[in-house]
Amino acid sequence: MPPQLGELARAFTRLGLTAFGGPAAHIAIMQREFVERRAWLSREQFVDLLGLSSLLPGPSSTEVALGIGFERARWPGLLVAALGFIAPASLIVLAIAIVYTELGSLAWVSDLLYGMSPVVIAVIAHAMVKLAPTACTDLLTWLIGIGAFFVALIVLQPIAILAAAALVALAVRRGPALWKRLRGGAALILLPLGSSESLVAGTAAAAASLGLLGVFWSFLKMGLVVFGSGYVLVAFLGSELVAPGYISEQELLDAIAIGQLTPGPVFTTATFLGYLIAGVPGAIVATAGIFLPALVLVGLAHPFLPRIRANADLSAAIDGLNASAVGLIGASAVVLARDALFDPGGVDPVATALAAGSFAALLWGRVGPVPLLLAGAIIGLLARSFA
Repeated sequence: MPPQLGELARAFTRLGLTAFGGPAAHIAIMQREFVERRAWLSREQFVDLLGLSSLLPGPSSTEVALGIGFERARWPGLLVAALGFIAPASLIVLAIAIVYTELGSLAWVSDLLYGMSPVVIAVIAHAMVKLAPTACTDLLTWLIGIGAFFVALIVLQPIAILAAAALVALAVRRGPALWKRLRGGAALILLPLGSSESLVAGTAAAAASLGLLGVFWSFLKMGLVVFGSGYVLVAFLGSELVAPGYISEQELLDAIAIGQLTPGPVFTTATFLGYLIAGVPGAIVATAGIFLPALVLVGLAHPFLPRIRANADLSAAIDGLNASAVGLIGASAVVLARDALFDPGGVDPVATALAAGSFAALLWGRVGPVPLLLAGAIIGLLARSFA
């Protein structure tokens, strides 16, 4: 194996085994690992990859990982990064799914998540602090980022926010004449908001009637229309798998918990659900189906990123996307903090101390996210045991 591919395999396999915390936390870990520590790409290049992932359907953090792999070694690098980041997490989820069907209980998950959730919030907040100066470089992008942050707190529509941010940046920077020419195209940009649900409709029925091919097609469609992260995927899974009765609501909740608890992409929830529907073959085809669109789209789009940046119109739109993405990261931290740091009696002192201490440790720069997440899990178990 060429040296670059070997480096990619080792780096992303390690991430696939240790990158806890969901998409925003994964992006923060990759920024720390590949921008700050290894210097494989500049902060500007990393922010551009984040903007590209915002443009494409599929798991955002996985697409950033694939983009880093492509940046290092083109298609072979993309495939190595994909296998390293996705395969270990999927195998872990598959093992848990097998145990789950035997034991039927995951009561200990809540104790682990209790301690890990505040650390995840700190990791996400730290990512926002580190990326904001790069993505927000002038008054316009700062206003877009701040606006995206507050809008996301009120109306959780990330696709609409990203599209609006791109259009605002384009309109302000490129002038009224261009805005008039693009007004008709704006509807096309927002089309997925109205069409994605109909594209996925009937996928659960297909899974039931077409066997493994149906399972593959179901999750392939979701990979083609779900933008942003695993949290967006939840809405599709609920309507398409729970409502028709192919899985129970409790099974979906457990799958989400496993997706958050295990390392790697949250989209490995598909592995868990594929196993529940059709055993090990179902897990394999569901995982392949949901990640395949990201592999193809990132590989096809990445070579055009320099041309996109050289185009003044598209560059302005990407500036808006990047700024709004930082705002969305910050909003996600606030939304998660509502549940993780507060209980019915008010502020949870243990969770709040974990979040504050983790954020300080990350700013200090001597401790990485993974040790903090593992420490949080242990503290969560101990705190609940002695409560």
